[in-house]
Amino acid sequence: MLFIFPLIYLTSFFVALREIIRGNRQGILVFLIFGLSMYTTAMSVAFLLGLKGFIPIFQYFKEVLILTLLTLNIVTLKYLPRLHLIDYAVLGFLLYTLIYAILPIGEQSFFDRLLAFKSTSFFVVVYFTGRLMDIRTIYISKYFNYIVLLTIAAGAVLVVEVIFNQHLQTITGFADYVYYFFNFEPSGNFGLSWTFESEGGYKRFASFFANPLEHASATLLALSVIIALFTRDDNKFKPSGMGMLALAASFLSILFALSRAPFVSYFIIIYVYALITKKKYITHTVHAAFGLAALYLIYLFTRFGDNNNGITAVIMNTIDFSNPSSVGHLLEWAEGILAMIEKPLGLGLGTSGRVAGSLGENVGGENQYIIIGVQAGIIALSLYLSVYIMLIKTSLKWLPKLKGKERQVCMAVLLLKIGFFIPLLTSEVESSSYISYVNWFLSGLLISVIMQPKFNQLQPSHDH
Repeated sequence: MLFIFPLIYLTSFFVALREIIRGNRQGILVFLIFGLSMYTTAMSVAFLLGLKGFIPIFQYFKEVLILTLLTLNIVTLKYLPRLHLIDYAVLGFLLYTLIYAILPIGEQSFFDRLLAFKSTSFFVVVYFTGRLMDIRTIYISKYFNYIVLLTIAAGAVLVVEVIFNQHLQTITGFADYVYYFFNFEPSGNFGLSWTFESEGGYKRFASFFANPLEHASATLLALSVIIALFTRDDNKFKPSGMGMLALAASFLSILFALSRAPFVSYFIIIYVYALITKKKYITHTVHAAFGLAALYLIYLFTRFGDNNNGITAVIMNTIDFSNPSSVGHLLEWAEGILAMIEKPLGLGLGTSGRVAGSLGENVGGENQYIIIGVQAGIIALSLYLSVYIMLIKTSLKWLPKLKGKERQVCMAVLLLKIGFFIPLLTSEVESSSYISYVNWFLSGLLISVIMQPKFNQLQPSHDH
């Protein structure tokens, strides 16, 4: 049965490619949703099946597809699009980091710098692929419903994992694949990596995603899309039966992924949604739940003090930052911040993040912002943060003005950006192809929407 994962990956790629060649460019979303969500699992199973010679080809399917569509979008432009301030900032980030890839900055080889450049800056290519799309040619609700189905499927796999108390990754060849291609040796008590377990020996499940962190982040994406899909223009939330099932699956996913930052962000998304749509019953419920949680924590501290164990220890040690994971984050952050203070223009590409980790020379990882700052300095970090903040502000400004599928995209982007802000502090979210590609494709599509000629009279002067 495991062959289903590489089969879905390959099928979604060729379906998307066929649709793009036929002129139906929205077809790329089939691959972004179904292919990339189970990308690592598909590659692991392919490795298990003895196809390791083909894996380097499979790995570049995603870049090939995006670059093909971007090229088509550019060569078929009927007129030069007006650029938004966000476009300039995104382009600025790409060009600035390209300098770090080309020039011999840092101690990494040219090849390693290029790999790190792709890891750090390829989101710009994805952004402009969406930016040059016409939303009138995209059936948004169809693809958002695909994410609903994907969320239910992830929940179903998770339930099986929980029932048998076994990670799917223990039978897919995950550890061997990661060691062979990325030089990460198996670690932890389950022979995978430490990220698959939490303090106290609790298993963290990843469903068919790369790891529990990606699973949790994918759940934030799913929640944002579900809310955007089923919220009408009058702000009434009317989910279908499948929508309710997907919401339940998303809650199970965020619960068993057992990742603290995304867990908090899950409820922040709901809370922000309630605020912007003026759903007082949700905000009151969240306030009440927060109050009860605070009382419960006070009870734990007074009742157990230092003599706690199990899940109580996990909660209390998280709050006071005494658990190994939190301490690890703090040490990584401190190392990264000190590196940025010492070298404000950066140490060079490949000195932090996934590429550096595979080389065993990582400086200040586990934080997307610090990873960018350590590699390319505070200028690159400022550009990335400015894009992020401008997308939130732009989404907030345009949400009341948009209707239909344009509003759905705006709502999804707003909740995505807010939802990922905290997880970006504790992980390299951009290294997940599924999260990064869907996130930035929709971000580009949103700017394409608001820069349409029919919105000209509503444009502020700096958008020209």
